[in-house]
Amino acid sequence: MNAPIWVLGAGAIGLFVGGRLAAAGADVHFIGRARLRDEIAQAGGLLLTDLEGPEHRLAALQWHEAAPPGVPGLVLLCVKSGATASALADLALPSGTPVLSLQNGVDNARLAQQAAPQARVLAGMVPFNVAHVGPGHWHRGSSGQLAAQEDAALQPWLALFERAALPLQLHRDMSAVQWAKLLLNLNNPVNALSGLPLRAQLLDADWRACTAALMAEALQVLRAAGIRPARLTPLPPGWLPALMRLPTPLFERLAARMLRIDAQARSSMADDLAAGRPTEIDALCGAVLRLAQAQGLQAPRQRLMVELLSAPRPQPLNAQALRQRLRA
Repeated sequence: MNAPIWVLGAGAIGLFVGGRLAAAGADVHFIGRARLRDEIAQAGGLLLTDLEGPEHRLAALQWHEAAPPGVPGLVLLCVKSGATASALADLALPSGTPVLSLQNGVDNARLAQQAAPQARVLAGMVPFNVAHVGPGHWHRGSSGQLAAQEDAALQPWLALFERAALPLQLHRDMSAVQWAKLLLNLNNPVNALSGLPLRAQLLDADWRACTAALMAEALQVLRAAGIRPARLTPLPPGWLPALMRLPTPLFERLAARMLRIDAQARSSMADDLAAGRPTEIDALCGAVLRLAQAQGLQAPRQRLMVELLSAPRPQPLNAQALRQRLRA
């Protein structure tokens, strides 16, 4: 495809996916903050490294702080969940423009479609972690395949994503995939509060018990709502809390795939918390809480995490203290 790609929200995911597409020969335009543009320029360009593959260096990026001139062939929506509606409202997209949401949570495609009714908004899912590890340097610290809603609008782009070593796995039911990813992402607020890298946090039984408590509650809510999350791991979703509660030596052996992350990997929520930025807790625990309320249920563990991560200056917690509060 020769039509340009706009990356709306040039943060960790936007820079990594857009950068890899640009390295594969695509005409990619990044829309993001001047702060990151200046950082990348001062670093001599964008450096992308990968747990599983070669590094990519891009000396110059086509960067914009607002919509670039021209018409995009594809828009990758990578802004934080709280900015979905406002980001798209500023773009005058032609009718039918495909917009692929590569965001956390389950509601962003719907919100984006409401903000840009003339566009063709498609749900997507990013399974891997990307961390900002140095000036101009972003690193993918875990594995997984991009997922997207099956739609004819994406067919012309599949070969490009293949060339970029980011193949798109298409699904008819993206809701089941998104809820499955959200279950896994319930570890994000636990990781953020721990202050630890992801691998170190997952190898701590007390921190895993906190995540297990959140997963178990969320699974109860999903069952009440008649939602069956897709299977994204070797184990069925319903087994994940039990896996997280295993003694660490057994967990390490059975969760080898989950632990295929390097020492640099951490959750994006941990990055946001460390930088004093608003987190996406409302798109994760908040989504489970809203679903519970719609079913006439309570979800006190999700509510606690929303309260903790929405505080003006959340502080790292002791694992035992958080575990006790979740039990209560």
